Amino acid sequence: MRPADAQSNQVGLMVRDLTVRFGGVTALDSLTLTIRPGEIVGVIGPNGAGKTTLFNVVTSVVRPSAGCVSLDGRDLVGLRQHQITALGLARTFQNIRLFEDQTVLGNVLLAADCRRQDGVISALLKSPSNRKAEHAAIAQAQNALAFVGLTASEAELAGNLSYGGQRRLEIARALATNPRLVLLDEPAAGSNPIERQELAALIRRIRAEGRGVTLIEHDMSMILELCDRVLVLEFGRTIAEGSPEAVRSDPNVIRAYLGEADAA
Repeated sequence: MRPADAQSNQVGLMVRDLTVRFGGVTALDSLTLTIRPGEIVGVIGPNGAGKTTLFNVVTSVVRPSAGCVSLDGRDLVGLRQHQITALGLARTFQNIRLFEDQTVLGNVLLAADCRRQDGVISALLKSPSNRKAEHAAIAQAQNALAFVGLTASEAELAGNLSYGGQRRLEIARALATNPRLVLLDEPAAGSNPIERQELAALIRRIRAEGRGVTLIEHDMSMILELCDRVLVLEFGRTIAEGSPEAVRSDPNVIRAYLGEADAA
């Protein structure tokens, strides 16, 4: 499961002066952020702060109004989503998006296909290169399922998994693309305490492989426990960034979450 260039000194994801406007609403306002392989970065903020919009821009779901987004120096703006995935950036979504009537293994195979090199003609002819690529994709998918603890469930329908199991399946699908950076949008939402502990352990294992992890999360205890750095957004702007300890005591963060009036 370790990414091929996990030991390289590549710069990771760089966001510079990113602005997104929807009509008269500014969802992100001159946001700047760097995420490096091998670190866990938390993105927090009140509802409507622009957290998911940030993920959507980075993965080309939404086109920015201004600013730059690059991965290891490669400009991502204007690329298709599958091209960004192939470059080493994978994500999950706030709402679970699985093919519930397909098997657990089948769901992950759809993601592993992004690394296949054989073409349509090779697939139609069932050439040796096609069979080799198919076996490699299955192995990659099974490795991802083993990593998240779902090996025993690979033949089950995805819709039959528990809620926590479906969350882990989404992460397995992201890992099957062999990413350098993984974006997790509220991965603990709706989970019970045991599932949250398992998720925290899984995220640590992802980081231990040299991958970068960025997660949007409302569970502050998980953010404080897991993250190397925390970015705090409010109305699309960065109001604090730093270590979890520094962010927790920042007056701007306290005001944004508790609604306390600014000191006179």
